[in-house]
Amino acid sequence: MRAVLDANVLFPTILREILTDLAGAGLFTPLWSARILDEWRHAAARLGSDPDAVAGAEIALLRTRFPAAQVPDDGIRAIDLHFPDPADRHVVEAALAGSASLVVTANLRDFPQGLMAGLGLRAIHPDAFLLDLLAQDRSAVTAAVVAARDKAAAMGGDMTVPVMLKRSRLPRLAKTLKG
Repeated sequence: MRAVLDANVLFPTILREILTDLAGAGLFTPLWSARILDEWRHAAARLGSDPDAVAGAEIALLRTRFPAAQVPDDGIRAIDLHFPDPADRHVVEAALAGSASLVVTANLRDFPQGLMAGLGLRAIHPDAFLLDLLAQDRSAVTAAVVAARDKAAAMGGDMTVPVMLKRSRLPRLAKTLKG
């Protein structure tokens, strides 16, 4: 399964760590465009120069870890389509260029189901996406979540798994893993 990861799931860090660990475990093939990575870096830059520098380093590491993940978003595949937010067209362009079936995004309203289905695509919230992956491979998802929690704890953000997942906008995953 090939999935474009929108900028809003690459930033924040915990969600990105979980998703990329699962991609590294082979549960899906991650895709993004240069513009998606630029949006992530721009979001980090709004927090100051240190987060911008950290995002730049993390982007470089991500490109090294997944060298085939970057796809073009040249604007030729979905140019005549009308999206609620035209600025998100490039995300669909990347999905089409990368032969993805999914766009993992926290902004579902910007990717209408009917429009996406007509392109052979589906937009999915990261919480639902991770629940789907959990159904495929519970141990891999659990390991990725625990690794993200352990990494956050090592950086001074010690919290329980449910609290971490809820703060990461993953309440259904938190409830499922808790039970």
